[in-house]
Amino acid sequence: MQTASDVFDAYEAIRTLLPPMPRAGAGQDIGSLLDIAAKVDAFVFDAFGVLNLGDSPIPGAAERVGQLRQMGKAVRILSNAASYDRQAAFAKFARLGIPLAEDELVTSRDATRLAMDDRLWGVIAAPGDTLADLPGQCLRLGADRADYDRAEGIVFLSSADWTDSRQKILIESLAAHPRPVLIGNADLVAPRETGLTLEPGHFARSLPDGTTQFFGKPFADVYDLTLATLPGYAPGRIAMCGDTLHTDILGAAAQGWRTVLVTADGLFSGQDTRPYEARSGIIPDWRLARI
Repeated sequence: MQTASDVFDAYEAIRTLLPPMPRAGAGQDIGSLLDIAAKVDAFVFDAFGVLNLGDSPIPGAAERVGQLRQMGKAVRILSNAASYDRQAAFAKFARLGIPLAEDELVTSRDATRLAMDDRLWGVIAAPGDTLADLPGQCLRLGADRADYDRAEGIVFLSSADWTDSRQKILIESLAAHPRPVLIGNADLVAPRETGLTLEPGHFARSLPDGTTQFFGKPFADVYDLTLATLPGYAPGRIAMCGDTLHTDILGAAAQGWRTVLVTADGLFSGQDTRPYEARSGIIPDWRLARI
């Protein structure tokens, strides 16, 4: 099982692939997002570790989002979860008590879809994913090496049923015939009810060099999509609320957004994050346990 320290070290090992940190935040501890509401016009939330753990809501999260809406704040969810199409994602947040309007949700799957063309894509997806929203031609990849070799590009959306044997097939196929690989979830891990699970970004680290393109935080595509839904909002009045230094905080700071590190339930789950912040130089503007 991965620990927060393991994951932190893994992110630091790929630091050169990530955006640079433009400035360190103040690292101010606050009690809730209401403490900074006067300084922020739009709150952008990560999902896993901030609003939910897997399919379970984090206590108080839906209520806090509702309070911010009542105060006239714009609310967006920016998630690296690429396992769901938009219909399924909206349904999930409704079950969590956070119903969303169409422009209030941006995911790494959205950015990945925009990068797909009409070639034959071999898709690594969750078992229940119909792939119906994906453009081009799609071939679901399983255990048959011939399918991997036939695909003209690879889209990696979910590691839900991914195995070491399939990873080996993918590596061997790409080594024999390099092709584009779109990593639809740049995260190395995700916090769930049972602990940290390995995500597509983790498996991408062992793929042949030069084949992969990453989508999701901290990379710019998803921030561009989010900003397109917030016309007229100054970057310094947008706050990203997330549980991970190298994705949520680093990516938002690179965009000139304010940042809030949430510590109680996600990657760092109750740990003192300040030593990690000092080692990485990724220091949020604000820090709190739950939103």
